[in-house]
Amino acid sequence: MSLRLIFMGTPDFAVPTLIELAARGHDIVAVYTRAAKPASRGMAVQVTPVERKARRLNLPVLTPRTLREEAEQAIFPAHHADAAVVIAYGLILPRPVLEAPRLGCFNLHASLLPRWRGAAPINRAIMAGDTESGVTVMKMDEGLDTGPMAMAERVAIAPDMTAGDLHDALARLGADLMVRSLAALERGTLTLTPQPAEGVTYAQKIDKNETRIDWAKPWQEVHNHIRGLSPFPGAWFEIAGVRVKALRSTKGGGSGAPGTVLDDRLSIACREGAVRLTQVQRAGKQPMSTDEFLRGAPVTAGMRLG
Repeated sequence: MSLRLIFMGTPDFAVPTLIELAARGHDIVAVYTRAAKPASRGMAVQVTPVERKARRLNLPVLTPRTLREEAEQAIFPAHHADAAVVIAYGLILPRPVLEAPRLGCFNLHASLLPRWRGAAPINRAIMAGDTESGVTVMKMDEGLDTGPMAMAERVAIAPDMTAGDLHDALARLGADLMVRSLAALERGTLTLTPQPAEGVTYAQKIDKNETRIDWAKPWQEVHNHIRGLSPFPGAWFEIAGVRVKALRSTKGGGSGAPGTVLDDRLSIACREGAVRLTQVQRAGKQPMSTDEFLRGAPVTAGMRLG
């Protein structure tokens, strides 16, 4: 058997679930995603990763700019969907939309709710030094990630894991979890549990003003900052006035004044301890290992970084 589904998502994170639902034979009657927009530097208009995949799967795509208008809300029940699957869609779903599918709207969220509700749960978990994350399927209500939970899966956050690494792991795990949740929903055995009132945190959207590295913080905080913002938007520092993104790091050896280069392996002193940068990216260049970077950069032990 299969369900008649509406799929709502926008970024790469949602694509594995779309692929898996189609492969399992569910009838995806509409794919909602954000409208295409011009790429940076005046390049051609780019459609979302979900739209690209949906069109390859020959699925109908809708790109409304809002769901608050009555005309758009009238379209939604006309799909006669059993359920909607929502993953990082990016638009608010008003009550008429939430209530249109027969069995409700189900969201895949990239955290262990109620921790890290909101826009940037993967980044914030790593930036906070969490050692565990996961994915949660919940039935949506009108609150911000407040609906009752159906299923969850956990994953360990390794000491040097980046937001990109965790993103990919959770995207794969989430696809499997959503498939299992919908199977239980179809059988009528899906159990919903209210979220606990304790342990609520909010994952605010990453602001560009918080991306610069502050070497005056302890090494662990600097390390978490670097990996929590990798690969995008990227934590950065300056060498001789040139901006460089730090994409990967690990614990370094030695100590010194914050921002001091300690050796020829790009270990940088922090307020307590040091971090060693293992992958960096100069503006306009591809990511490179520290060894590659140092072959063409004027960096020596004792130099102070901006």
